[in-house]
Order: sequence, then structure tokens, then C-alpha cells
Amino acid sequence: MLKKLFLAVCVAGFSFGAVAADTTAATATSTIAMIGKGVTPAAEKIVRQSIAVLSTKAEIDSIELAPMPGFYQVIASGQMLYVSADGKYLLNGDMLDLGNKQNVSKVAWATFRKAELAKVPAAQRIVFAPAHPKVTITVFTDVNCAFCRALHEHIADFNKAGIAVEYLAWPREGVVTTAGRPTPTYTEMVSVWCASNRNAAFSDATAGHAPKAATCTNPVKDQFELGLKLGIDGTPTIFGPDGRTLGGYVTPDQLLKAIADGSDGEGSDQGEDPGTGE
Repeated sequence: MLKKLFLAVCVAGFSFGAVAADTTAATATSTIAMIGKGVTPAAEKIVRQSIAVLSTKAEIDSIELAPMPGFYQVIASGQMLYVSADGKYLLNGDMLDLGNKQNVSKVAWATFRKAELAKVPAAQRIVFAPAHPKVTITVFTDVNCAFCRALHEHIADFNKAGIAVEYLAWPREGVVTTAGRPTPTYTEMVSVWCASNRNAAFSDATAGHAPKAATCTNPVKDQFELGLKLGIDGTPTIFGPDGRTLGGYVTPDQLLKAIADGSDGEGSDQGEDPGTGE
């Protein structure tokens, strides 16, 4: 949402005026954000008013001092932004530390994602793991996504390589339709998460067998919203133990190499049919 609004504002040629001085200016949605050291209540207000220039519905999840002096680093509605201390300027894009040859935006994202993923209880995950895993990954998945299905077809290979796979639900259709009804994929994934044997139901669903309809208190909606907060826009999306994005559909060898190399798995596949490209 925020990214589309940002692009729309830029294309329209609007300039961002100072909003800090206007105490009656609209502010972004008041959510409980992670506030970093050195960010004062006054600074938080400036950031919220600046983001509100783009969207008053934006949910701000994190505000910290940016590595670049004079700016705040903000995570809002799944996007990372940089807001100047006076509220006049907003940057949307990766920040590079040329001295250390490091993408500091990706480092910040990894830290944030690791912290947020750690809040998900183990009981709310569907886990396929070897007896003694070498590494654990978190995968946001959709049981009707072709690449998600292709990845799960090789779950035994991942486990054999010492990789524990912990699935979280991310129905690509969303939770409700425009008419306000539950989407088919959301309903199906609720049935999987509510099954008496969730692992078996998950494997059957990814093999194309619809699960037995079931309802219960479940985390599917919360996990979908968490995915939005983490900037997910497709499935599968894989996160390593340090919070780094490791791509989409990858083989066990590619995954272990990405973890060892410290790479982010860019170029892996999401969302299309691996056989047809649809």
C-alpha cells in the first residue's frame, strides 16, 4: 500500500512540505512501534506526520536513528523509509555504507524480521525437521502456490541436508475478498492449521488434495498480517535464522550456500508455475 502511494505521489510531481511545524497535521496510524535509542517523542511525531503525507493509514512498526546523520530509519507497512530530522524529506530505497561495503538497509531489515519472527509461538508453525537440524528456516507459504508446492515436494531433501523447515501461512489471495468473505485459499489454509494432523494435511494440500473443512482458533490471519509487516509480496518467502531473506524456491544446496555466503537469495522464484511459468 505505502509503496504504491509513494510512487503515485512521485509521479504526480508533488513536493513534500515541512509538516513538523503544523501541530494539527494528520499523523500515520498510531501503532505501538519499536522506538530506537535516541528517538524522542517529538521526533516520533515528526516521523508520523511525514509518513502521513503519503498515507494516514500507514502502520509504523519501527523508528530508529538512521546510519546517515540527520535521518530516521522507519519501517512502515512493509517498507523501509528514511525521514529527515526536520520532516521535510523522505527517501525510499536501500542505503549503502560505502566504507564498509554494506547494504545497511538489508541489515536493518534482517534485525527487524528476526525479532518479529521470534514472537511467533512454535505451536503456531507447521514444522518439518530432522532429528538434529543444522539450521532452521522460516517459510511463508501458500498451499496453492506452484513454487511452494515444488519446494515441499523436496522437503525430505531439505531435512536430509540438516535443514528444519518451519512454515507460516501466507494466502496470496489475502484473508477476505472485496465482498468481505473469506478467500478460498485462506479457508483452505485454516483447515490445514486446524487439522488433527497438520503436517499430513499440509502435505496433502500441497499435493493438490483439499483438506477436510475445519475451523478453530488459528493463526492464519495473524501470520498473513505479519508477512505484510515484513514486506512479503510473494510466496514462498524464506527467512534464515538471522532474519535475512533467502529467496523463494531454492534447492537445499542453494539455500545452504546462501546462508554460508551471506547472500540474500535474489533471483530465486516465487509465484509462478515452475512447469508452465503461469
